[in-house]
Parts: sequence; structure tokens; C-alpha cells
Amino acid sequence: MSEAMFQQVGLIAKTEDERVCEALRGLVAYLESRGLAYTVENACARVLPEGSLPAADRQTLVADCDLIIVVGGDGTLLGAARSVVGEDVRLLGINLGRLGFLTDVSRHEMTERLDDVFAGQFQEEERCLLHAVLMRDARELVHDDALNDVVVHKWRVARLITLDTYVDGTFVNTQRSDGLIVSTPTGSTAYAISGGGPILHPALNAVVLVPICPHTLSNRPIVVDADSRVEIVLSDGQGASGQLTCDGQTEHELVDGDRIVVTKRARGVRLIHPVGYDYYGTLRTKLHWGREL
Repeated sequence: MSEAMFQQVGLIAKTEDERVCEALRGLVAYLESRGLAYTVENACARVLPEGSLPAADRQTLVADCDLIIVVGGDGTLLGAARSVVGEDVRLLGINLGRLGFLTDVSRHEMTERLDDVFAGQFQEEERCLLHAVLMRDARELVHDDALNDVVVHKWRVARLITLDTYVDGTFVNTQRSDGLIVSTPTGSTAYAISGGGPILHPALNAVVLVPICPHTLSNRPIVVDADSRVEIVLSDGQGASGQLTCDGQTEHELVDGDRIVVTKRARGVRLIHPVGYDYYGTLRTKLHWGREL
């Protein structure tokens, strides 16, 4: 792949971060120096005092661009990933956050890495996306997507909720807990790992079901095929309420009897990494493996 194959570059950033303006100015100057067409998301354009930059809303930007550079942390990239569902676009993350599992290009090496990308020197992978449907009384109320995880959890009160779980129509269990995480391999190093779930390599076609603070000690995480249909029913029977959360960014209220159906999307998200990207190296660095105490 060469520079000519990226006809339009989009810029999305975490505008609340005070370091964003500096990074965005550097990106704009870089793209202009190379004569590349670009579009800045409206929210980003507003934080740049230069004005008169080519800008658009996110929906238009995603439809028009074939490469989107995301400036921020993993949360910013998660939001961008849900925006590009079904589009033929690649994402590249510039890390201004803390962990950087997904945004793995340092802002200090940004120009050098972009030189490589536009010279066709990069690694590309496709990450699995989940699609969640909230059903109430046989009606589909909500459709949402997640790159990390779909979470059904308690809300408002400090009490356990009851969830029935099915995989491909087969009953798995009833659990009393604070909730259940349905995580992709990408999300296995996020909320799921905090709940005691395993780390799944991104190349695996699998999802992991991780109970949150289960009342039964034998209730352990379980890994299933990503092409499975996972159904979770809030079955408290006492008027319990809960929430459906996707990637920790979108929330939908649940009531007793609601059914959440989680499946894998046919197309995933296409991520670009620098040449030499090493998933295990990322784990060692971010999780401090091997660090002396």
C-alpha cells in the first residue's frame, strides 16, 4: 500500500485534553507539507485557533475518509471505532492517554511513524466488533456496538442482580452478581481482566463471559466462539433495574425481563500499527510484566 491509496485523511481527537492542540497542529502541518487532503472533525476544529480548516461532523468525515488518525487514549479510539462500523476505513492511534493498548504511536515519534505509514510500511489487523440488541417484550429497543465489551450490570442500588445466560439457545447458568461482561479479545485487557478474565490474543475468534463479583465462588469466566449468539436476561423477578453499557461509553437502562442479545459483526475494525508492532511486547510494557519489585 502506498500514500496514493489514502485519498482522504480524517482527524479525530479528545478535545478535552490540553495537549491535543499541539498534536493536532503538528498533524495538520505534516499533512499539508505532504499535500495530503484531510478533514478535521468539527469538535477538533473548534479547539484550533487557526480557523478555516476543512472540517465536518463525524458521520461525514467517516464516510469521506479512508484513513482516520485518532489523537488521544484508548477511549477516544473506542469511540471512533464504533463510528466506522461498516465503513472501509483504517484507524491509526496517536497515544496521549495512559495505557495505549490501541493507540500505540507515541506523539514524540508521530512524524516518523507517519512517514512509514504513507510509504506503505505498516502492519494492519482486523479486530472483532460486537453488536448488542436490547429486547423488551419482543421489541428491539436499542442497537449498539462495542470494540471492547458489552456489559450488563446493576444500577442505582448496592445489591446483586439475577442474570440468566444462554449461548446459541442453550442455557448456561443463572447467576447472582453485580453483572456480566461479554468481552472481545481486544477488551480482554480492559474491564474483563479487572474481573479476573483471561487475556485473549486478538487473532482468536472468541469472546469471554466474565461475571462481575459473583455471589458463587465457582462462577468463573468462560470463553466461547465469537460466532456464538449470547443472550442475557435480567430475571430478578423483584423489579430490579440495570444498565447495558457498550465500551463504557454508551448506557441504556434495563428493567426486569429485558433480554440482551450479543453477536459478532460480520466486519470488524481495521487497525494500523507501526512496523515491528509486537502484541506480547505491548503486554509486557503496559502490564509491567517482569518488572522487579
